[in-house]
Amino acid sequence: MTKTTLTTSSGAPVAEDNNSISVGERGPLTYDNHYLFEKLAHFNRERIPERVVHARGSGAHGTFTATNEMSEYTIASFLQNAGQKTDVFVRFSTVGGGQDSSDYARDPRGFAVKFYTDQGNFDLVGNNTPVFFLNDPINFPDFVHSQKKDPRTNLPNPANMFEFWANHPQSLHQMTILMSDRGIPYSYRHMHGFSSHTLSFWNDKGERFWVKWHMKSNQGIKNVSNEEAGQMSPFGAQQDLVDAIDRGDYPSWTVKVQIMTEDDAKNYHINPFDLTKIWPHSDVPLIEIGQLELNRNVDNYFAETEQVAFAPSNLVPGVGASPDRMLQARLLAYQDAQRYRVGANVNQIPVNAPKCPVNHYQRDGAFAGMCPDHGGSDNQGSGVNFYPNDRTDQGAAAPAPQTGAPPMPVEADAWIKPYDTAEYDYYSQAGNLYRLMSDDQKDQLTTTIAGGLVHASESAQARMLAQFAKADADYAARIDTAMTKFRVTLNK
Repeated sequence: MTKTTLTTSSGAPVAEDNNSISVGERGPLTYDNHYLFEKLAHFNRERIPERVVHARGSGAHGTFTATNEMSEYTIASFLQNAGQKTDVFVRFSTVGGGQDSSDYARDPRGFAVKFYTDQGNFDLVGNNTPVFFLNDPINFPDFVHSQKKDPRTNLPNPANMFEFWANHPQSLHQMTILMSDRGIPYSYRHMHGFSSHTLSFWNDKGERFWVKWHMKSNQGIKNVSNEEAGQMSPFGAQQDLVDAIDRGDYPSWTVKVQIMTEDDAKNYHINPFDLTKIWPHSDVPLIEIGQLELNRNVDNYFAETEQVAFAPSNLVPGVGASPDRMLQARLLAYQDAQRYRVGANVNQIPVNAPKCPVNHYQRDGAFAGMCPDHGGSDNQGSGVNFYPNDRTDQGAAAPAPQTGAPPMPVEADAWIKPYDTAEYDYYSQAGNLYRLMSDDQKDQLTTTIAGGLVHASESAQARMLAQFAKADADYAARIDTAMTKFRVTLNK
């Protein structure tokens, strides 16, 4: 059998890969060890910066199959006919922890889906919860800092977490979910996914609809307690996903949407673009649109799961954004984070590259031309690199106005300034969720909260208890009682 020759990254044959060049058997190395230097230099750069959030993740390839014809609501090509199949890549993740964290941290889980449609990539960047801690992005860096390791000790600090939440009542709904029995999923297969954000559809009549996406696990919901999580392998969720797909037990989710008309949104009793709120299903029912299945593991974790780059700004004709303030900020921040983390041509990396023709006037930068089948092609060669130009009749790319979103009106007589939302109702939905729980679920929720809140300052404790009381008096009372028991234990 013909042997394969080891080469340098530039293709030159390597004569020796086990011993460095030295001055004699016991002497120092020499400067002509260029192959050694290449190996070490590449090794020093093997890790791109980890994501600030969603750093620890697992991913797989799969298929989205439409089960409902949605042309009434959207011109999105992949939602036109029942039976249509679209390739996807899905990445699950913890949110707050770094690469060194456990798969079983009490933490929301990222649930991001990249749809490789025939009109470009659509990234549905969500979580396993239908709401989030914030509705104004100016608070996001501070929130993440409060949830990550303390800058002095480099250890998790629940006092910091609760101090932030005490100052931001809009976090109460999401925090109630996080501290509940659903706070630690057993596996990525056994949790739901949500867009959380309000997105939009528009149809061929120029009518816009507001949309929330839901992905309901066909495996059912399964979670673990704090005690059980402590006994789990820190890599357990990653292994569970790989093993399930390897044995042909392909995980799947039923994909549904809630759809609200623009007119209904104007008069809806809550702000439909507030990321801390759900739309009750009794008001806006779920409509099934498809099935999501994961059926192929990655061949290389780094090349695919680590380098995959999601961004809410990756939209396709018929699917758009909304006035959701958190989403508006993420339209900028996510794409910018990927340019910093991976590079300016992040979308030429194969896992990110669209599976449809790509034509644009971007040139140069790291990775330019690395994916010839998807817009790389030798940095687009000698083609014109500016627009407008006089060569569109010779194949140069030009805009397609018919794919544009309909205009979006703004509020009448709107004044441009910061708007304080401190007096909004952040308590009713958290209270409604609490009252749906059994006594055992309430005890688990309030004990988990008390175990962290007891470490916060007295001022933060008082403000948090006031928030819980506004949601439900029993909610606050149980936490107060549980904190008393924890104080006794801590003072022993």
